[in-house]
Amino acid sequence: MATKHEKIIQYIADTDIGQKISVRSVARQMAVSEGTAYRAIKSAETEGLVATVPRVGTIRVEKTIRGDIKNLTFGEILRIIDGTLFGGETGLQHRLDRFVIGAMTTDAMRDYITPGAMLIVGNREDAQLMALGNGAGVLITGGFTASPAVVAAADKAALPLIGSNYDSFTVATIINRAISDQQIKKEIVTVADAYVPIAQTAYLRQDETVSRYRQLAKAVKHSRFPVVARDMRVVGVITAKDLLTASAETTLDRVMTKNPVTVRKEMSVASVSHLMAWNSIEMIPVVDAEFRLLGIVTRTDVMRNLPTPGHQSEGSDTFFDAIHTSLRTNEDNRRWQTIVTPQMTNSLGTIAVGVLSEMITDVAQDFLKHNYQKRSLIEQITVNYLKLIQLEHRVQIVPELLDLGRRSAKLEITVSAEHVLSAKAFVVCQILEEE
Repeated sequence: MATKHEKIIQYIADTDIGQKISVRSVARQMAVSEGTAYRAIKSAETEGLVATVPRVGTIRVEKTIRGDIKNLTFGEILRIIDGTLFGGETGLQHRLDRFVIGAMTTDAMRDYITPGAMLIVGNREDAQLMALGNGAGVLITGGFTASPAVVAAADKAALPLIGSNYDSFTVATIINRAISDQQIKKEIVTVADAYVPIAQTAYLRQDETVSRYRQLAKAVKHSRFPVVARDMRVVGVITAKDLLTASAETTLDRVMTKNPVTVRKEMSVASVSHLMAWNSIEMIPVVDAEFRLLGIVTRTDVMRNLPTPGHQSEGSDTFFDAIHTSLRTNEDNRRWQTIVTPQMTNSLGTIAVGVLSEMITDVAQDFLKHNYQKRSLIEQITVNYLKLIQLEHRVQIVPELLDLGRRSAKLEITVSAEHVLSAKAFVVCQILEEE
C-alpha cells in the first residue's frame, strides 16, 4: 500500500506540465498536512518533476532523462546545425528516435520512416511529404527551401521542418557527434546518481540543542549531520567531535562547523571524491542554487558509484578511451606497453606531452588497483621528458612504488621508447577509501 508521501509524488507526476503547484494547494487536494506536502514537493524537485522559478513559484516540469539518446530533441538538432525552421514549430520539443538519409527512392525509404524519426534529404518534395505523413520530421539539406505545400503539411502534423546549408553527409556527421557526446555525458556519474535525498536522511536546525543531536545520532546510528536555517539553507555541519566540551543545552549554531563544503547535483562523483580526500571529510551536504538542502553524499556513496580507473564506457569515444585502449600490460601488472599512433602525436610527429602524461596517470592508477587493491586520484605529477618519442615507437612504461600510506601513495614511473630511457615521472596519488 502506497504511503502518503508516495501518493503525493504520484499526484504531482500526474499534474499537467507547466501548471503551478504550492504546498497549500497540494495539502488541500491530498488532505494532508502542509509539512507532509512540503517534504513531498522537495522530493519531487529532487526527482526532476518540478522546478522552482524565481518570482513565479513551483512549476510542474517535464522530467529530463539524462543521457538517453532520445533526449536529443529536434530543437537541439536545429541549434547544433545552425539550421532554419520552416514549419512545425510545436514539434521541436519531440525527442529524436533515429535519423534516415534520403539516398534512395521514396518507396524504398518508406520502410525506414517511423514516428519519431527524422529524414535528412535534399530538394525532394515527394520524400518530404511522405516522411511527414508517416510521423517523421524532415531536415532539408543543401540550402534548399521548403515549398508551401510541405510547410503546410509540417504545421498540420506538428512535425518540425528544418533547413540547413550543409550537405547531407555533413549534417549526419554533426548529428552523430551530438549523439556520441550525449552517450559520453550519460556515462559520467554525478552526485545526482549517488546522493541520499533529504526524504531519506536526517538533518538538524541551527537553533536545536546538543541534546537533540545526541537523540538523533542514537536513533539513526550516524554522527554527522547537515545543519540548516529555518528556510532550509545549509549553514553548517555537526559531528561528534564538535561536541566534546558542549553542554546538553548548547545550541548547535554555537558549536557546528560553519561555512561547510557543499556540492551540487550536477558535479561528478570524481570531483566530490577529490574534495573529500583533500579536506578529509566523510559527508557533504547536497544543495540547490539557493544553498537549500537537497540531501547528503557520503564517502561510501561516492566510492560505490565511482567508476574504476581505466574503465571504458560502452559507446563512449573520448581521447582517454583511445589512450587506455592502446595500453597493454603483462600478466603480473608490472609493465605497460603501447605503440605511438598518429592520433597521439603533435605537429612535429612526436608524442604529445599531454598524451604522455595521461598514459603515466592511467598506468599509476592501474598499478595501484591491480597490485594493491587501491583506488586513487592523481594529486601531483611531475614529468621529465628526456628524449623525444617518435611516431610508431614501441613504448614501455614501468611504475615503481616508493611509499604507500593510508591516504596517499608515491610512485616513480620510467618511460622507455625502443629500449631507450625517454621520460621519468614522479606521481603522488590520493588513496580513496570507504568510510
